[in-house]
Amino acid sequence: MRLLLLGGTKFVGRVVAEEALARGWEVTALNRGTQPAPEGVRVLHGDRTAEDGLAALGTGEWDAVVDTWSWAPASVRDSARRLNGRVGHYAYVSSRSVYDYPLRAGADETAPVVPASPDLTGEVGYAEAKRGAELALEAEFGGRALLVRAGLILGPHENIGRLPWWLNRIARGGPVLAPGPRDLPLQYIDGRDLATWILDATAARLSGPYNVVSPAGHTTMGGLLEACVRTTGSDAELRWTDPERIVAAGVQPWTELPIWLAPGELYDFLHGASVARAVDAGLRCRPVAETVQDTWAWLQSIGGEAPQRADRPNVGLDPEREARLLDG
Repeated sequence: MRLLLLGGTKFVGRVVAEEALARGWEVTALNRGTQPAPEGVRVLHGDRTAEDGLAALGTGEWDAVVDTWSWAPASVRDSARRLNGRVGHYAYVSSRSVYDYPLRAGADETAPVVPASPDLTGEVGYAEAKRGAELALEAEFGGRALLVRAGLILGPHENIGRLPWWLNRIARGGPVLAPGPRDLPLQYIDGRDLATWILDATAARLSGPYNVVSPAGHTTMGGLLEACVRTTGSDAELRWTDPERIVAAGVQPWTELPIWLAPGELYDFLHGASVARAVDAGLRCRPVAETVQDTWAWLQSIGGEAPQRADRPNVGLDPEREARLLDG
């Protein structure tokens, strides 16, 4: 299988490349050269935001494309137009953010989506960017386009910093503000499980939208943080705190306390998707302990600090603020 990878090789693109190489696939990646690609990947240089930035794709044929682009959808439109006729299948790593908010818990791929255009350029909101790219692919590839609507993505090489922050915070030990309830169900996907599903779906030539995230309640907030305590071997004491108290204190869910959301509409939106279609198509998710252990091992291998995407806000609760909250 000849695979063309677009959109970078930092996190999701990297694990897709590694999984494809492990299968014996021939992998080519188009990137700007700012991040080393995994060994064995043939690299073409190009900047999709620059004039003629796709020149390196002027020749060549591939069985499939996996595209992880997250910015203006016109770049996906242009790559799809250039490659149409030379590529058999196009998988795009979209996002569940394309759904119109609010979204009822348990909603599937038929739920309403945000308005967008494939021709948007410049600064574009995340949801509109992802939905615009979906529209571009549907226009160019039709039934050969796979729309992978991923949810929260965790695991080794994460460059947002959510799970790495929790691991480093718990590794410091002492009392830890643990946002409750302890049995709050979570929904996420290990990047490696996402990559496996994408390549299986690509080989099977699946098309259309799929919510690709773990079944709701794959683990809980307690299961995640307790796995962090066990993995780091620290003396951390998880102090479970009611969500009402956290919200009243002005703490920002998702950013100051990564992964966590207080029960309500936003929680239902991000942790309550129906994934029956992806599960029926073979989605399997590894235990939370494995994701936590492997992320910790990767963090230690790179010195403890995870790389941070420049276009995403820093995450984590200030230690002094946490101490004040713990003191009541």
